[in-house]
Amino acid sequence: MIADSEHDANMLYAAGMFVPDPFIYLCLRGKNYVVMSDLEIDRARRQASHCQVLASAAYQKRLRNRDRRKTGFAEVVQCLFHEKGVGSALVPGNFPLGLARELRRLGIRVRPKSGPFFPEREQKSPLEVKRISAALRMAEAGMAAGIQALKAARITKDRRLSYHGAPLTSEKLRAIIDTAVLQAGGLPSHTIVAGGRQACDPHEPGYGPLRPHEPLILDIFPRSQETGYFGDITRTVVRGHAGAAARKLYDTVLQGQTLAFKKIRAGIPTREIHKAVQEFFDRQGYATGKRRGRMEGFFHGTGHGLGLDIHETPRIGAGSTEVLKPRHVVTVEPGLYYPEIGGVRLEDVALVTETGFRNLTRFPKVLEI
Repeated sequence: MIADSEHDANMLYAAGMFVPDPFIYLCLRGKNYVVMSDLEIDRARRQASHCQVLASAAYQKRLRNRDRRKTGFAEVVQCLFHEKGVGSALVPGNFPLGLARELRRLGIRVRPKSGPFFPEREQKSPLEVKRISAALRMAEAGMAAGIQALKAARITKDRRLSYHGAPLTSEKLRAIIDTAVLQAGGLPSHTIVAGGRQACDPHEPGYGPLRPHEPLILDIFPRSQETGYFGDITRTVVRGHAGAAARKLYDTVLQGQTLAFKKIRAGIPTREIHKAVQEFFDRQGYATGKRRGRMEGFFHGTGHGLGLDIHETPRIGAGSTEVLKPRHVVTVEPGLYYPEIGGVRLEDVALVTETGFRNLTRFPKVLEI
């Protein structure tokens, strides 16, 4: 691999340390190698002790002594491979095309590995479960701060929310949530604070003044600054009193999530979980489809894997082909969306076991606050 580990989860998994600039990783005959710049080499020897750390500068010096004008990644890899007696390599599917062409020009064959580059990433170790749980606590700290701010907000006569004498907006509440996440050690990104019709677009982050007595979706998915693992939680709340339609929608989504949990165990095809939730919603009278030019109902997956990426294998959706395995960590997040009512989504994180699941999420579910 040639990538930075800030943005490439496979590289972070392999090296176990954050590096903002691309570097070289090689696994050869069961031994791991990383080629680092002088800027990172001492830190790598401490933090990536499972790897043999090689100096990029040493290879570049060797190339210059041979009157080689170019001493970039391709040339360093050529030098490294010659030293190790290697002529070809498997690379991830997202390997840079330009680098692949340069390597081939230098006589090194590269071909993309079919399937996941590290299949073992799919099933989490006890340490990984602990790290995901820690990131989830960061998300819950943000959720607690957001709920507390909503509780403290005053409902004005013109049906708005006022917080410390100013209108409470999606932007303001998101800042409160994100600040709490940062203080807990997480990196928030695109936190969703969407109410009313805005919440019917599941990835709409939300904007403008928030209103009482209507569903508000809070979806928080920070990354741990220390480990790189993600947490993910969604709650739907109403500041004030929920109408009958919103309450029924909420209760139906909650029942759908409970149904999904009951079906989670090792050996179950993930599409069966999604199908059960979809059919339950249909029986309750909540149809899914396009109306007036936009999708309504339950039109996203029931969940996804969680780890060093926010969305990982396995997916729990209509087109999913995976089967749940022990130590999968997945979100369970059904939702229903109708513009005349609003959106409702509830999300917890589950660790799959042989006989069922363990819910890693602790934060309670309460509609009215």
